Amino acid sequence: MVSSDQRRRQLAREKYERQQERRAARRRKERVRNIAIGLAAALVLGAGAAYAASGGLNGDEKKDAPQDQAKPSPSKPADPCDKPAPGKPERQTWKDEPDLAVDESATYKMKLQTSCGDVDIDMDASKAPHTVNSFRFLAGEKFFDHTKCHRLVDQGIHVLQCGDPTGTGKSGPGYTIPDENLKDSRLKGGTYPAGTVAMANKYNAQEKKGRDSGGSQFFLVFKDSSLPPDYTPFGKITGGMDVLKKIAKAGSTPDPQTQNTPPNATVVIDRATVGKS
Repeated sequence: MVSSDQRRRQLAREKYERQQERRAARRRKERVRNIAIGLAAALVLGAGAAYAASGGLNGDEKKDAPQDQAKPSPSKPADPCDKPAPGKPERQTWKDEPDLAVDESATYKMKLQTSCGDVDIDMDASKAPHTVNSFRFLAGEKFFDHTKCHRLVDQGIHVLQCGDPTGTGKSGPGYTIPDENLKDSRLKGGTYPAGTVAMANKYNAQEKKGRDSGGSQFFLVFKDSSLPPDYTPFGKITGGMDVLKKIAKAGSTPDPQTQNTPPNATVVIDRATVGKS
């Protein structure tokens, strides 16, 4: 028969275990939330701290480890891409969004001829007319030609971000365009499916500020990615997923100055063209 003291000790132990389980659950929830915030920040113009926020900067490494015991940094994998075509970005800017001149009943095709291979994209003008119109205009002005894709994220979300002539993630065409198509049925369950092409922007979900702040930066999703529906989906990759996977396989290296995670592969858009199909 269990004595009253034994019963009290048993109840106290069970209470302690329940408290520990609740604390562990809260810590797990906080880690997931922090990682999600950091990953979403990767798609914000001018923000590059996502890699650090997700624990990708050796956060668990002991700082007081003796220098002679430090492991050597792994060498970068071989660059899978060719040498970019000669030329420099135009870096021209405009004060206002171009006049809306697309046929909203049509599909427009964008081809990105990159140093790593071609990527073909179908753009839906009926769902994102301002975005498609802007890309048509910028491609015609050779705005994207000779620009580097400046960010690769392959932890939590799986995207390659391009569209900044400075290669820093802080620049654009000078004007902004409105958010569009945020209720697209393809974004069910908070997922941007592989093959989606969407806009980066300055939206801050915590403060609910920064809507309609897209410019020229966009991202290519090479694997299903969990993201809130805050980024205009305007296209679908119809060719070149193998190119993106090749780029992703080469990985990225954090830049200590910009806190971006540029791809190890030399990804340069040699030429971008947009045409009506």
